[in-house]
Amino acid sequence: MTSTGQPAPQEPDLRHHGDAEVRAAGLVDLAVNVRTGTPPQWLREHLAVTLGDLAAYPDQAAARAAVAARHGRPVAEVLLTSGAAEAFVLLARVLTPRRIAVVHPQFTEPEAALRDAGHTVGRVLLTPQDGFRLMPGAVPEDADLVVVGNPTNPTSVLHPAAGLAALARPGRTLVVDEAFMDTVPGESESLAAVRDLPGQVVVLRSLTKTWGLAGLRIGYVLGPARLLAALATAQPLWPVSTPALVAAEVCSTPAALAEAERAAETTGGHRAYLLKGLTAVPQVRVHGAAAASFVLIELPGAAAVRERLRDAGFAVRRGDTFPGLGPDWLRIAVRDEETTDRFLTALAQALGG
Repeated sequence: MTSTGQPAPQEPDLRHHGDAEVRAAGLVDLAVNVRTGTPPQWLREHLAVTLGDLAAYPDQAAARAAVAARHGRPVAEVLLTSGAAEAFVLLARVLTPRRIAVVHPQFTEPEAALRDAGHTVGRVLLTPQDGFRLMPGAVPEDADLVVVGNPTNPTSVLHPAAGLAALARPGRTLVVDEAFMDTVPGESESLAAVRDLPGQVVVLRSLTKTWGLAGLRIGYVLGPARLLAALATAQPLWPVSTPALVAAEVCSTPAALAEAERAAETTGGHRAYLLKGLTAVPQVRVHGAAAASFVLIELPGAAAVRERLRDAGFAVRRGDTFPGLGPDWLRIAVRDEETTDRFLTALAQALGG
């Protein structure tokens, strides 16, 4: 209870993720933001070849070099990780910040990892009234660790690179989670190749979303060599498997990047189609400009609607586990137009239309 006698507000479940929504068989997956039809056949073939090399310990040299070349960085500024989520744990264990500011709503693992490591976490809550944009002055000036997603999960908002760069300063570590940046055509607003900002700027990337590799666990960190060396000391030996290293290497080639660009453009068209369909639903509101492979909607009674959608065979992501949101929010993955049509029909029925 609070001092006023009212029940204390319930903290969001930071460890709830979209995969929990689709563990029942037969559901159309609109809860997990992994591109459908992946991994592509050529990538499967590369991974299959690695099965003959599993007796040897993993060697990161080729994968690190490929990722470094992809972003125009020295190899020492690349750290390969067991999924981008591992990077949050490493940062939480290695850094010793005095004041932390995590920009929400966003992916909850950064805050969860920081809390698990014993840190006190402050939240910067963006609002739907501002389109979930990060406004100037929102981040406390004395925060020496700032964490922000771009484009942000679950809002799908893409923050201008210049605005994020303005958060960098001496004595501050700025962590930008770009796990969904490759779903944005041209990867506009990315800081992945930017090396001249003050303080420590760290960019996290994931191969999970575009390439369908959630089960393989491969991501990487880009940032100052000295900091990445410290993060590496917190990793276990051989933290990334041989198949995952091969995935990092081949997904960094020009041909793969061109395929990812085409996929991002296709996703953009499918997202526009979904948004147009949602505008025909009077109860639904979309705040801000969606730019990634998912859309966040505000819908009165969303929790009950989500259950009706499950009964109709569709799994969507609940929003109340994200700080700054609540029970009237749902995240919907972007899919092809035929799937979207079926979903919109199910949504109308779930709303009694």
